[in-house]
Amino acid sequence: MTVVKTSVRNFLAHKGRMALSAVAVLLSVAFVSGTLVFTDTMNTTFDKLFASTSSDVTVSPKGAAAADEMPSQTGKPESLPASVVARVENSPGVKSAEGAVSSMSVTVVDSENENVGASSGAPTIAGNWTENDLRSMEITSGHAPRGPTEVMVDADTADKHDLKLGDELRTIVVTGDITATIVGIATFKVTNPGATILYFDTETAQRGLLGETGRFTQINVVAGQGVSDTQLKTDLAGSLDGAYKLQTQKEMTDAGRDSVGSFLDVMKYAMLGFAGIAFLVGIFLIVNTFSMLVAQRTREIGLMRAIGSSRRQVNRSVLLEAVLLGIVGSIAGVAAGVGLAVGLMKLMSSIGMELSTQDLTVKWTTPTVGLALGVIVTVLAAYIPARRAGKISPMAALRDAGTPADGRAGRIRGAIGLVLTAGGLAALLAATGAEKASEGSLFLGVGVVFTLIGFVVIGPLLAGFFVRILSLFVLRAWGPVGRMAERNALRNPRRTGATGAALMIGLALVACLSVVGSSMVASATDELDKSVGADFIIQSSSGQPIVPQAQKALEAAPHTSHITEYKSIEAELTTPDGKTVSEDLAAADSTYAQDLRRETVAGELSAAYGKDAMSVGDTFAEEHGVEVGDVLTVAFKGGETGKLKVAAITSDDVSVDKGAKYLSIATAERYLTAEKLPKNILMFAAADDGKEKEAYAALKDSLAAYPQYKVQDQTDFKQDLKDQIGQLLNIVYGLLGLAIIVAVLGVVNTLALSVVERTREIGLLRAIGLSRRQLRRMIRLESVVIALFGALLGLGLGMGWGTAAQKILALEGLGVLEIPWPTIGGVFVASAFVGLFAALVPAFRAGRMNVLNAIATD
Repeated sequence: MTVVKTSVRNFLAHKGRMALSAVAVLLSVAFVSGTLVFTDTMNTTFDKLFASTSSDVTVSPKGAAAADEMPSQTGKPESLPASVVARVENSPGVKSAEGAVSSMSVTVVDSENENVGASSGAPTIAGNWTENDLRSMEITSGHAPRGPTEVMVDADTADKHDLKLGDELRTIVVTGDITATIVGIATFKVTNPGATILYFDTETAQRGLLGETGRFTQINVVAGQGVSDTQLKTDLAGSLDGAYKLQTQKEMTDAGRDSVGSFLDVMKYAMLGFAGIAFLVGIFLIVNTFSMLVAQRTREIGLMRAIGSSRRQVNRSVLLEAVLLGIVGSIAGVAAGVGLAVGLMKLMSSIGMELSTQDLTVKWTTPTVGLALGVIVTVLAAYIPARRAGKISPMAALRDAGTPADGRAGRIRGAIGLVLTAGGLAALLAATGAEKASEGSLFLGVGVVFTLIGFVVIGPLLAGFFVRILSLFVLRAWGPVGRMAERNALRNPRRTGATGAALMIGLALVACLSVVGSSMVASATDELDKSVGADFIIQSSSGQPIVPQAQKALEAAPHTSHITEYKSIEAELTTPDGKTVSEDLAAADSTYAQDLRRETVAGELSAAYGKDAMSVGDTFAEEHGVEVGDVLTVAFKGGETGKLKVAAITSDDVSVDKGAKYLSIATAERYLTAEKLPKNILMFAAADDGKEKEAYAALKDSLAAYPQYKVQDQTDFKQDLKDQIGQLLNIVYGLLGLAIIVAVLGVVNTLALSVVERTREIGLLRAIGLSRRQLRRMIRLESVVIALFGALLGLGLGMGWGTAAQKILALEGLGVLEIPWPTIGGVFVASAFVGLFAALVPAFRAGRMNVLNAIATD
């Protein structure tokens, strides 16, 4: 009980010094709790949506795309004949059955030709209005569509794009455009995460979305009284002879959850990964805090030992303080995590993914995980300082002002650190020389872990060297004040090393990702310059196939020497070794050989565009023993099976179209009907000599009515690629900002406790003439050099990681290494400002000290 009272008293006595460590715990726990609440809330939202939109049993074609698959590249979803509705309705256990039409291969524009579809990645869905839709929606304005010129939209889309009754919408589909007037607005009874929904009457939906009447994409079946969904599914399976896919409401909900689950899992584990990095950085802060508190209480601990306290009791007292810190920080972190989740929901809503706080889900596991993580991490971080406190000798503690240094422990630590670092560097070198990406990735992972741990362990050794080097350029110019700042940073290399290591981790990841991102852009740009011969690339940013009317407009554009079609076709290939593999084939016009220059290792690529011919990549050829002249059996999905001769083998030492298997569109048309032949996913164009500007403008004008497509020249394409990678990196940098914030708190905490530790020294310096301004400058310079030390280690380590990662990417065709020196230099300079910012409060407090009281401090 005495140990508990002592721990609580010490905790409360040093609550100001504990505050920053508590904030580090709070931030880390908040990120974990916020991530869990946010993803649980999204799961709840989607579960409610899928459950409310699914009937008791849904009947759909066998080949219908799953919820997580792209819509058919034909532009038309799989469908079944209307006669099946009657068969289902007459089956036992069925209360009612109705046919439904639904398609996601649509684009909707308003009267000003602005796309009103979802911008958040959610689908745009068009279909017919059914009784089943009343489960999830209600008409709140106007009425349901009654003819070919009427349409109804969901209320969220209407609000977002200022649509109202009487406005005209144009729906672009492969069968042509559907122009209709808004006659109704329907509101979701549950949260709509952001999809755009349009409803037509049944005949218009069938003709426009499927190309013919008398067909449906699914049948919604309602079970009779007392009939379970499972029983109904079993009965229907017997009635329909297994010719169609049957799913209960639960199965539909599970399938829907799986379709968004991969996206949510990636988001969840990525955010938890960054929370883990913040926890790791927080460990350094907590270790420093307790190490300095133990050092400052050496006499107090020595007195406790002298009057009978055992090592175990002293150790336990410090650990109990850590438990209290963990509990306080974790409780506040869980509460902050809920607030963070709400903030994330608001942010997602601002970019188009609507999430309602009414669905806010806080499971009991969230606070449990947050509290457990916070306490465990804090106690583990405090364990070494606690052991050190327990080892204090009563007489040594009463005689000395601080804990004695353990020279032997320092030498052992240095040796271990050097071994780990050497092992990590060897692994990174092995990664750069690997012949396979999988092998290189393994070495890279080992190298990253070992070098990171090694740098942390030898931090005190590195601090002594690098701080002196940095001082020559940063501190010596400030005269005696700069020299004192240098000596203060060198006074306790272990503390300086730990503080710098906290900042090192976040900056190492920033540098690594910057190198990888810049190298990816440079490699892709280099590859485009070498291999892409087309002047223009036409595609949809959302992956929509190019509708025939847009294709005709492109082909009619002036100043172009040729337009190339490019389709992706699913097929099963049977190779000479007897293996059958599923592959995507690239069906294109023969001019594609001019648009994309590919090196062949055997045969002629132009011959691959001949009748019943194709090409394969050299990796595929090597794996399956394929040679030029071999015949492959190709079963086209939805079509016939043919025998295609391998006319060329292309090199896979590229990043564009790596592993592609080419054939002509004419060959594909021999085995696929016009209905089953996919639409173009890309098109390429070449300008007449000297008419590049005119052709560019003409192509853009030709697609003015189709805003879902964009025409890009090579400069546009490169910039688009750079912007995409840049946006991804910016998100990652933002998440890494949490770890950097915690590291900054570590610098603040180290300086604040260091000022308290040096109270008497500061008083003496002031007494012999050091001004307040000089004192504050000394502390700021000390902070700057510690921050620059951490930045130097982090940026150097990160560039090493990034270089090794790029060498692995080179095996996948990304062969250009580019170090983003402006970014690296900017981060290094920014670290100095981070140091200045971190020193503001400690320097201000030091400057306000009463000189006499400071000198009198024991």
